[in-house]
Amino acid sequence: MDAVLAVRARGITKCFGDVVALDGVDLDVTQGQIHGLVGPNGAGKTTLLGLLLGLAVADAGTLEILGVPVGRALSAVDGVAGFVDGPGLYPSLTARQNLAALVSLRGRDAHTAGIGEVLTEVGLREVADDRVRGFSLGMRQRLGLAAALLTRPRLLVLDEPSNGLDPSGKRHVHRVLNRLAADGTSVVLSSHRMDDVEALCSEVTILATGRAVFSGPLAKLAAENRELEYRLLTSDPTAARRLAAEAEGVRVVEDGGTRYGDEVLVVRALVPALDRLVSQVVRSEIAVRELAPVVSPLEAAFLALTEQQERQEQREQQGQSEQQAKRGQQEAGR
Repeated sequence: MDAVLAVRARGITKCFGDVVALDGVDLDVTQGQIHGLVGPNGAGKTTLLGLLLGLAVADAGTLEILGVPVGRALSAVDGVAGFVDGPGLYPSLTARQNLAALVSLRGRDAHTAGIGEVLTEVGLREVADDRVRGFSLGMRQRLGLAAALLTRPRLLVLDEPSNGLDPSGKRHVHRVLNRLAADGTSVVLSSHRMDDVEALCSEVTILATGRAVFSGPLAKLAAENRELEYRLLTSDPTAARRLAAEAEGVRVVEDGGTRYGDEVLVVRALVPALDRLVSQVVRSEIAVRELAPVVSPLEAAFLALTEQQERQEQREQQGQSEQQAKRGQQEAGR
């Protein structure tokens, strides 16, 4: 049985003048899941989120949100809430007054959650009557989330929701988003923080130069055959280094000691070769105290895929320039 999709996008293209912000992007967001959007600055993340919120329309392609086809007119689909480029708030009003203003704009008949309820949920109950102008960036982000929760959305769209959050605030936000997903709400969020994406998201789309270079489960991305660097801390660094140097498929990173200290061994390997090395270390009665990737599988894939896409884009541009120069020479020779 096919999964129910909250978002189905096919061939989405969006241009701003001569700038192609999105170039034939496909996106599936499953109901009740948290889907992450990652990519370099200018990759098209905010543009895509804006399309989901009805703040812009695509120039080409098809988009369905919560089963409703989205046309070429600016309009938000019922059941969708969120923010891009930070939440819009009134600095001179308190947190409670900001939310009350939003409730009044929706009218008396609108189905909304309680103001006190959502403030408590995002951890702002104690500052509910403080003016927003004194809020930190992280507190404003949490208030923006509270504003979105007022409408009891079926699809929540968030641009950098963890921006500026301290550990306590991040814990509140993660708890809220996981609860929403467990209750059936779909969440699409962008983030530059790979640790947040890995902690929250079951699926991810990587954008580069307006194109989706990967879209699917995080587990599939982590399972790709890609060498990673790992930190290995043992009870006998010298012996562990000797074993690593002799292990097939394992390369010792020579500047690892400079980065992490002489006791830490940094190796580069595929997972099967790393497994064999760890087994050999343990059989040699060397205690393994720490084993961790230098960068996460998501971050490694992000760097590899975006760099590959950027190189391809440069080759295409170079090819176009060469063709234009050749045509110019042919015309000049006539």
